Amino acid sequence: MSSLQLSYAAPVQSFLDTSFFQELSRLKLDVLKLDSRGQPLYSKLELQNVPRSSKSVPLNLNAQSFDEEVMGSPTGVPILGMIHNYNVMEEFKTLDKQSFLEEKARELWKKGLKNINQSVGFYVISFADLKKYRYFYWTCVPCFQGKSLLIEKLEELPAPQQSFATWFDRNLDQWVGLETADGEIVPYDVERASNCQSLLIRDPSRMDRIPAAFAKNFLAIFKHQNPTVEVLNVFFIRSGASSFGLKLSLRDRGDESSLQVSGWERNPQGKLGPRAVDLSSLIDPLKVADQSVDLNLKLMKWRIVPDIDLQKVKDTKVLLLGAGTLGCYVSRSLMAWGVRKITLVDNSTVSYSNPVRQPLFNFEDVGKPKAQAAADALRKIFPLVEATGIQLDVPMIGHPPVDDSSAESNFTKLRKLMDEHDVIFLLMDSRETRWLPTVLGNMNNKLVMNAALGFDSYLVMRHGNYRDSLGKRLGCYFCNDVVAPKDSLTDRTLDEMCTVTRPGVALIAASQAVELMVSIFQLKDNTDESILGDVPHQIRGFLNHFSTLKLETPAYDHCSACSPQVVEACREAGWDFVKAALDDHTYIERLCGLSKVQEEADKVVQEWDDEEDEEIEVLV
Repeated sequence: MSSLQLSYAAPVQSFLDTSFFQELSRLKLDVLKLDSRGQPLYSKLELQNVPRSSKSVPLNLNAQSFDEEVMGSPTGVPILGMIHNYNVMEEFKTLDKQSFLEEKARELWKKGLKNINQSVGFYVISFADLKKYRYFYWTCVPCFQGKSLLIEKLEELPAPQQSFATWFDRNLDQWVGLETADGEIVPYDVERASNCQSLLIRDPSRMDRIPAAFAKNFLAIFKHQNPTVEVLNVFFIRSGASSFGLKLSLRDRGDESSLQVSGWERNPQGKLGPRAVDLSSLIDPLKVADQSVDLNLKLMKWRIVPDIDLQKVKDTKVLLLGAGTLGCYVSRSLMAWGVRKITLVDNSTVSYSNPVRQPLFNFEDVGKPKAQAAADALRKIFPLVEATGIQLDVPMIGHPPVDDSSAESNFTKLRKLMDEHDVIFLLMDSRETRWLPTVLGNMNNKLVMNAALGFDSYLVMRHGNYRDSLGKRLGCYFCNDVVAPKDSLTDRTLDEMCTVTRPGVALIAASQAVELMVSIFQLKDNTDESILGDVPHQIRGFLNHFSTLKLETPAYDHCSACSPQVVEACREAGWDFVKAALDDHTYIERLCGLSKVQEEADKVVQEWDDEEDEEIEVLV
């Protein structure tokens, strides 16, 4: 009887679609980070609808391949895999591919000795260039047999029974079955295997009478567990009508401890080598922009600050009162931190002097409303940002309104805007413009950030939480004042009307204001500790000697903006309270007790003057 060594076909052909790489990118960035250990993959081989032109069953991998739930599908033959995604391209290139393949083959061999159905699997090695959306990968399906094992065809067997295919259709998780001596079909069992009539192997190959190389794994394990069996009837069962049977010779010519392994896929050029995929032209540019904006932020979590809560920052809705120099720089810093909802409020238009100092404006914007022009510029920079510009006059304490109904409407709009946002930045030019937003911020318990500029100095601060007790509460922008804000805009010279500062001051103040906000979001519960470091109450900077001071001041119980008397009066009276403050700033001084403080101070000064006069009379 003549014999011929058994040939094999490639067991599967992998196909990785774009969703697989998108999910790999997400996992790498958000979950795996620097972890290059193998991650499980799950797939199912659909053996029923394989194109006739295909020589192998497709191994389809997509975004769902990372989810174990895919194995619960009632169709398809389950197959487990693993992906090793390396951190650098050089690591991917220099990996000893043959050693990797042999190591994985030994793992499957050990699993197969316990359960022969677990001796098949697939592995993907990859490198993901997340900035350029380029992916390099190579798939292997380890197929092995002992180097001393010789498997030969002795003769062809009659066509297998239909019951064999039916059994496999009903047992999708089985790769190997046994036909017992009495014709019963049972799952593979070591004790029954030596006395079986036939070995049944599920075969994904589409080549005529040439089995898939998975068969090597099963036959090698069978021979190891049944060393006395030298001739075996094997039926290769396929989903169509091309199943076939062979009588095989299994001869062991020596030590079977070492395995002969193959399994790396060939690339489209028919050579052994990795494949490359460039998705940059296929992915929606807006999606690319969205992911790219988050990329650098998420890289912080890899090593430097793994516990930073970026989502909290991203989901924050920010209201910027003032779209000038500070507003422009603050909005850019907010976008860099991933903030997606920014509303800018201003009442002026872009002037010729603005574009060189305010980076959201160009020469063509001159004459346009500042808030709207700034919002348009933000959307041009990043189309997915939800930027809104609103033209609005913020009612100012000590400035009687020309039109009461218009002023009341502006108050209502401002109050609604502050209700709709989480953080409010006060970036206006005058103190009195900041008063009403400060009161409303306390009334609604909003986080209020304040940035103010001098010629070569600046102040950045966070307002205290109104819910805290007065003794523990931090002060606001007005807590150091002994008078209420009043009209500071009338009868000013040109140098007083314009914001005269060293050009770099605004950049420094704006960036520190945003960084302070982000640090606040990373505070641990009920503490002043942030994973980003200190969270000061105030930062005062001085460019004349390039220094900064971190200060902390408590809330003043007679503050014109955050004292309980003022906040509760605003809560109860609403516009009537605001109207009274606009008409006469001394109303607020009387309400919060500053008038009494001033009277007592004047009384003390008068007493000092009287004492000095008495001393002079005695000397005379």
